[in-house]
Amino acid sequence: MTEPFEPTVVVTGATGRLGGRVARRLADRGVAQRLLVRSPERAPALPGATAVRAEYGDRDAVARGLAGARTVFMVSASESADRVSQHRAFVDAAVAAGVAHLVYVSFFGAAPDAAFTLARDHFHTEEHIRASGLAHTFLRDNLYAEIVPDLAGEDGVIRGPAGQGRAAFVSQDDIADAAVTVLARPADHTGITYDLTGPESVTLDEAAAIVSEQLGRPIRYQPETIEEAYASRASYGAPPWQLDAWVSTYTAIATGELDGVSSAVPDLTGHPARSLTDVLRTTRSSP
Repeated sequence: MTEPFEPTVVVTGATGRLGGRVARRLADRGVAQRLLVRSPERAPALPGATAVRAEYGDRDAVARGLAGARTVFMVSASESADRVSQHRAFVDAAVAAGVAHLVYVSFFGAAPDAAFTLARDHFHTEEHIRASGLAHTFLRDNLYAEIVPDLAGEDGVIRGPAGQGRAAFVSQDDIADAAVTVLARPADHTGITYDLTGPESVTLDEAAAIVSEQLGRPIRYQPETIEEAYASRASYGAPPWQLDAWVSTYTAIATGELDGVSSAVPDLTGHPARSLTDVLRTTRSSP
């Protein structure tokens, strides 16, 4: 039996990995939805889904795209120096459009003084949502399990100042399953913040060993100092805020800010959270 949904659901980020997963799950349940995207031509063609062009920073376009919506799934904007401003514009547009409930994809340990600089962005976005008066639910995701193989360079080495800290890497499929549960009955989750994690916290040494075993190529972790981390990434020519984000991904692990396992995924989805091994085994078996 299809679970009851609000009459109008809007999904952002549907051209990406997480938003796309949520949109497909909603379509599979027969839910009519609007996909708010920057490039409608890239939006997935799903039954009952209509793509609408809008960028987060364009308040007028967002307000038009959200007109009539009751429930909105808000994936954070692309990383940028002004991402918080974009988020605030989106939230203000949601209020103006009369949105009833906003489900925001935040980050594990979001705080004004978080080691991971982008987690500070999420904290300030959460605060703006709270101040707006919108009914809301926050999904604070840990690092995505799917990105772990991408942390390694071409030489198969994961480099960063993570020490022997741990992270509870979470599957994007589990996040999407949890999100759809919330979107099904948003009123049941009003004002709640869910920490979404995998079933275990692992060090990067352990993560590298899992990648090696599951993907059949040698991967290892090599700790760096913070100074070495900045120096090793300087050649990319990235702006300072982005370098800070890259390096602080690892320092957040080192400080223990990404450690800790939550029961939110099984509580919301009714199934166990997928481990890093589970995720990579699925990746390996996919065509």
